[in-house]
Amino acid sequence: MPYTSQPSSDSSSPVKKAITVNTLRKMKASGEKFVTVALYDAPMAAMALKSGVEVLLVGDSLGMTVLGYDSTLPVTMEHMIYHVEAVKRGNNKSLIMADMPFMTYATPEQAMANAARLMQAGAHMVKLEGGEWLADTVTMLTERGIPVCAHLGLTPQSVNKFGGFRVQGRSDTQAQQIIADAKAMDAAGADLVVLECVPSELAAKVTATVSMATIGIGAGAGTDAQVLVINDILGLTEQPPKFSKNFLLATADIPSALAKYVADVKSGVFPTDAQGFS
Repeated sequence: MPYTSQPSSDSSSPVKKAITVNTLRKMKASGEKFVTVALYDAPMAAMALKSGVEVLLVGDSLGMTVLGYDSTLPVTMEHMIYHVEAVKRGNNKSLIMADMPFMTYATPEQAMANAARLMQAGAHMVKLEGGEWLADTVTMLTERGIPVCAHLGLTPQSVNKFGGFRVQGRSDTQAQQIIADAKAMDAAGADLVVLECVPSELAAKVTATVSMATIGIGAGAGTDAQVLVINDILGLTEQPPKFSKNFLLATADIPSALAKYVADVKSGVFPTDAQGFS
């Protein structure tokens, strides 16, 4: 049967109702882990729903995973809108979060205009890379009805400033700055924060400190949720990062691999200490 453009609403999916920011707040409060997958098209979005994935991230990682760039920097708003629309067509229950590309939120006014375009394309939330300097922007967005996910630690759009893809927060100074940034984003009204490639102990401390839910990637098992890129879950990355795992190796097909990822995150089997940093 050919794939249709109708959003998936499979009654067999563990996701019975549309996921909202309130859903994720309740999950954090109850200690129930939720699952995030970064993906970019309708068929994968439909499979993710059937597997019980609560949050879909249409990430600017598509620059490397789909478009063949060597970083996220060349990704444009037009790229993001195209893929948000595709993901939305495949899934009508998971919460869809969209990255704002490099230099599309340098000012609050610019962020507002571009965030509106992503929301109109089908996103339920936008994600911004940065800390305290973004507080006014986050406040402006949230006051106008646009949910925000912050992104701290290794922020790929700053790869040239970092001198490469490096673990962040190992020094006391860096760790204290990440904690301060997380508190600032929380106070500004952010609903979620991604913690990427930070020491597991630091990520757990941030999770216990802020009211917003934390999503880890290379940040240990102490966060409220985990995120992996679909390419890493399916073993499509030539040189996979330390924090990833190929779930297809132990399963028979793509839906089974996604279901295994979901089950392992929720049970605490994934990630292990080997997939984190100290």
